[in-house]
Amino acid sequence: MKFNPPLQSATLLKRYKRFLADLVTQDNQQFTAHCANTGKMTGCAEPGFNAFYSTSDNPKRKYPQSLQLTQNQHGHLICVNTAVANQVVQEALENHLIKQLDGYDTLQAEVKYGQENSRIDFLLTAENAAHCYVEVKSVTLLSEEKPETGQGYFPDAKTVRGQKHLRELIEMVQQGHRAVLLFAVLHQGINTVSGASHIDAKYSELLVHAVDCGVEVYAYKAEISASHIVLAEEVPFIA
Repeated sequence: MKFNPPLQSATLLKRYKRFLADLVTQDNQQFTAHCANTGKMTGCAEPGFNAFYSTSDNPKRKYPQSLQLTQNQHGHLICVNTAVANQVVQEALENHLIKQLDGYDTLQAEVKYGQENSRIDFLLTAENAAHCYVEVKSVTLLSEEKPETGQGYFPDAKTVRGQKHLRELIEMVQQGHRAVLLFAVLHQGINTVSGASHIDAKYSELLVHAVDCGVEVYAYKAEISASHIVLAEEVPFIA
């Protein structure tokens, strides 16, 4: 996906109330931007980080600016807008960039499924092929103790919703369909992905169980800049 126009730069002062972030430009103009991220954003939103934002032309918006990227102390660019993950994955699917998910004729987003009233991010279908249910998760949590290892984790906070999604994917496999958990790595410093057992042990245990049940797990890392974000390469998932 392209940022048109390219994102503008500022310095992050603080992120608060989950959806707000105060920024200041180089010419000392301070403003509040919307932050589309419900997670803890551990290591992604420290005061003093470089920040990159877009500006909406919608006059009804209370906060016209949206925080899109930050840059940590190691120089890694991080996409903190969680809505971007599905957008870049959809583009990758449409452009046949994810080899494990190529060969389908139709792509539908936000389709209701499962016994727990869920919506799958993407449903892929083709004639004479099993349906493929694809759940997307954004990965931005880099190991705090050893960032140089490039080890990334999901989730960054306990997630009952994420546990539900794993159960739904297992159910799809049991019904004879394909079920895929796709980690979209939106942090330049992350080179491998694992379940964050130190944060949500139950999710990590369920993730291992899902793999044992036949749920496929892949991780793809994005190329990130102030002008575009695109899934560029597969990185290892280590259960």
